[in-house]
Amino acid sequence: MKFKLKLKNIPKYLSFFSDLRQYKRMESAEDISARDLYPILDEKTSTTAFDTHYFYQDIWAFRKVLESGVTSHVDAGSKVDYVGFLSTITQVTFIDIRPLITDLPSLDSKSGSILGMPFPDGSVTSLSCLHVAEHIGLGRYGDPLDPLGTVKACRELQRVLAPGGNLYFGLPIGSPRVCFNAHRIHSTDQILEYFSGLRLVEFSFVDDKGRFRQNVPLESARDAKYGCGLFHFTK
Repeated sequence: MKFKLKLKNIPKYLSFFSDLRQYKRMESAEDISARDLYPILDEKTSTTAFDTHYFYQDIWAFRKVLESGVTSHVDAGSKVDYVGFLSTITQVTFIDIRPLITDLPSLDSKSGSILGMPFPDGSVTSLSCLHVAEHIGLGRYGDPLDPLGTVKACRELQRVLAPGGNLYFGLPIGSPRVCFNAHRIHSTDQILEYFSGLRLVEFSFVDDKGRFRQNVPLESARDAKYGCGLFHFTK
């Protein structure tokens, strides 16, 4: 195997090889080929690390869909783990420019763009889009470059949402800026403007310290630099 040796990793490699020597001397230890060495160097931690944006946002949206009791749900490009878990409680249609190929009967994946979703106006009663819209138009996933990518994505989500339907929407919030080609960051005011035809039911967010703030006033996130805004809209 190939070792990517960096000076900061030398103590970790020393610990790895110390563990390896100790393990190989233990009774009943298996034979270990050099080709099977697979150093994992960053997981001896006192707590379990996790991405606070995705962890809290996916739980937030999953609970919303579960409590709504819908029999079908549409998701536009969110994390596949979230989509997979959703398919255990409802029929899910997943839309992405890179289709998700699975063997799950309750998960239907369709190739499509969030800028042109394959649904008539006002036809989707339950819809989610989590940590997706901020990427649109930056070329990161092979999509066409477009400075208005996020705005157009929001308009399309609003177009397909049915009257009385629910949209669960998440993306980075803070001082507006573009971190090319990773993502954009938007203010809460921008998001309300992009979804001006919808009514905000709830706002929650993950703050800059990774804390989950549920059902709070929009003003709570005014000073965020890189938070995760979670917006529950209805039409």
